[in-house]
Amino acid sequence: MVPALREAFNAKFTEQQYNAFLKALDQLHPGAIEFRVAETPVFVPKNFGKKMIDACEAIVDVIADPGFKRFTENAIPAADRVSNENAHTHFIAFDFGVCVNEAGELEPKLIEMQGFPTLFGFQVYYPDLLREYFSIPNNYSQYLNGYNRETYIEDLKKIILGDAPVENVILLEIKPHEQKTRIDFYCTEEYLGIQPVCITELIQEGKKLFYINEKTKKKTQVLRIYNRVIFDELHAQEKSLGKFIDIRQELDVQWIPHPNWFYRISKYTLPFIHHPYVPETFFLNEIKQLPGDLENFVLKPLFSFAGQGVVIDVTPADIDKITDPHNWILQRKVQYADVIKTPDIPAKVEIRMMYMWKDGDARPKLAINLARLSKGKMIGVRYNKDKEWVGGSVAYFEK
Repeated sequence: MVPALREAFNAKFTEQQYNAFLKALDQLHPGAIEFRVAETPVFVPKNFGKKMIDACEAIVDVIADPGFKRFTENAIPAADRVSNENAHTHFIAFDFGVCVNEAGELEPKLIEMQGFPTLFGFQVYYPDLLREYFSIPNNYSQYLNGYNRETYIEDLKKIILGDAPVENVILLEIKPHEQKTRIDFYCTEEYLGIQPVCITELIQEGKKLFYINEKTKKKTQVLRIYNRVIFDELHAQEKSLGKFIDIRQELDVQWIPHPNWFYRISKYTLPFIHHPYVPETFFLNEIKQLPGDLENFVLKPLFSFAGQGVVIDVTPADIDKITDPHNWILQRKVQYADVIKTPDIPAKVEIRMMYMWKDGDARPKLAINLARLSKGKMIGVRYNKDKEWVGGSVAYFEK
């Protein structure tokens, strides 16, 4: 995306250097990185970065509006609604595909959004180490909005810990040590001191929750939960988990972020957003007549994650199979650009813009990012098997 930097990076790249980097990356927590880490970062020039930021801030205008909770009430499945919802989410992520418009210019297109945490810990550790092995210009950074490493971790700590002692705050997940993103949990523990805890390990006494602290070996009260539990995954594993606490009930804990925001800021929100960089999106049950160019749309289930259930090449027969159209959206297809030059074929890019929202602030603040490279039909792992210069990455933005 910055031709001179791309040419220079590719010319200096060696497999030996890349393998040495991967070895070093694995040393902090050996074996904890199961996903593929791409050979290259993404370099984002100021003009393209501004386009993404402008789109993000326009969407934030909608999310920060006092009426947002009212018109997203139906986003939360009744069976998954959790008590004690707070005023706003604490984390938001916007995923943009890098595309080419009719004038041949690069432009971002929103793919999805989520009011839920992502790799807020790993994206500190990984890009910093990347700089030690590859030449990254000093005027390019993974941090945004004036953040640097120290101020970013400081705000992350304020949001997740609040005023609670660190031992009373946990990261909650389903089998955290088996998750493919567990490296992020371990990085978060390094920076904040909070322990990853499985939902099956929670102990309930009345409305209070407890866990066994690994350091003290004592039963310790939970006051704040950095929540990484996704209900879709919980339901899928419910039978194999055995007995666990029903986190939907009223409990004496503070959620960071509250689980209801996973649904409020999601694919459900897309039809309400009108912006040049947001593809037109419709609730399937509200469509009176299917578009004549149906092949240019993607069919997505509202309540799923990681690309599960998405129909890329939509036909009328696919629509006819849907028995619950109110739980689906039809979104205009985004054509990713083959924008990153690699030793064989160019790679497509998706950039995730990551926001943090401190209590007391009127709006969330853009802080950091991640990127994913692909040479397949979609960004996900199953579309990129046996390919190189694909996988998890980071975008360094020009300051």
